[in-house]
Amino acid sequence: MAMTAIETGFDLTLTEEQELARKTAHDFAAEKVLPRAAEIDEQAKIPRELIAEMGALGFMGAYVPEQYGGAGLDVLSYTLIVEEINRACASTGVALCSHVSLAVDPILHHGSDEQKARYLPALASGERIGCFALSEPASGSDAAAMRTGATRQGDSWILNGTKNFITNGSIADVAIVFAQTDPTERHKGIAAFIVETKTPGFSVGKLEKKLGIRGSDTAQLVFQDCRVPAANLLGEVGEGLRIALSTLDGGRISIAAQAVGIARACLEDSLAYAKQREAFGKRIADFQAIQWMLADMATEIDAARLLTWRAAAAKDAGEDHILAAAEAKLFASDVAVRAARDCVQIFGGYGYLKDFPAERHYRDAKITEIYEGTSEIMKLVIAEEILKE
Repeated sequence: MAMTAIETGFDLTLTEEQELARKTAHDFAAEKVLPRAAEIDEQAKIPRELIAEMGALGFMGAYVPEQYGGAGLDVLSYTLIVEEINRACASTGVALCSHVSLAVDPILHHGSDEQKARYLPALASGERIGCFALSEPASGSDAAAMRTGATRQGDSWILNGTKNFITNGSIADVAIVFAQTDPTERHKGIAAFIVETKTPGFSVGKLEKKLGIRGSDTAQLVFQDCRVPAANLLGEVGEGLRIALSTLDGGRISIAAQAVGIARACLEDSLAYAKQREAFGKRIADFQAIQWMLADMATEIDAARLLTWRAAAAKDAGEDHILAAAEAKLFASDVAVRAARDCVQIFGGYGYLKDFPAERHYRDAKITEIYEGTSEIMKLVIAEEILKE
């Protein structure tokens, strides 16, 4: 039974460094991000200066070693940062998550020394933005069915195909792109490439209009005879799917943290509203029906946070975190959706209006059950792990 993640006794008392990371992110989110959250949602754009400030604070390279220009923090510190940013604005939060967990992480863990030295410093500082290009129009959960192809020509690879639903796609400077080198090999033929978006043959296609996280761009990427240097092959040919899946295992920890942040926003906004809104001559916070919703929110958020911290601690310890990450994402995303529903309910009619944050939380929460592995895929991953001998 793969139960080691449950049985391992991690000390989750925050260190001074972790607490400092949390406080720094909290203050930045409260002062710089939260006041602009509604504007970011309405205008469907994250101000580039916010991303630059996150870079200056070390968030964009949170757990990148200092030798590569990063903050040198641990993964748990990163999850604390992610929760705080997403409590303020999920659009800004997912831009951070996708950059760090899906673009920086695979270079850090699978890149050559030359690739790390070339790409990590600018990515860690936020000078350059990264994205992760795996999904395609005809392949989402079934990543092995991808059709984007890569053909070797001398000292280059020629990429042709289309990628869909790419967070940071239109603003990225560097893309981690997965392509099939031999369709007859299916998953064994997939390779990963570091692609600079200024490369001829690369272009941004359709920008999606979304239900939630509207400030975060979601783009279609098009590759037409895009020539990538052979030196930009990440790992070896045939290792692409393994790199993608291991990257997503870690990325699910950040999405769990995002879900906790959204759920916390629901709780905090609901608490504030319930304390000042009156009905039948008293605060609605004094009604048991409201109290029970708030109590459920608080309890489930604490549980989701602990699952997320456990997964982060497992990754920090170099332990297998597949099960812990999948459980954290599955549970936290469900908590976020329930908290958002109850938040709208507590706000009543005002919860349905854009003048109040509840409806934005409701729209933002849903995506956490979908990207980086749907809830259904998470259940399959969990079942596979617990059924192992």
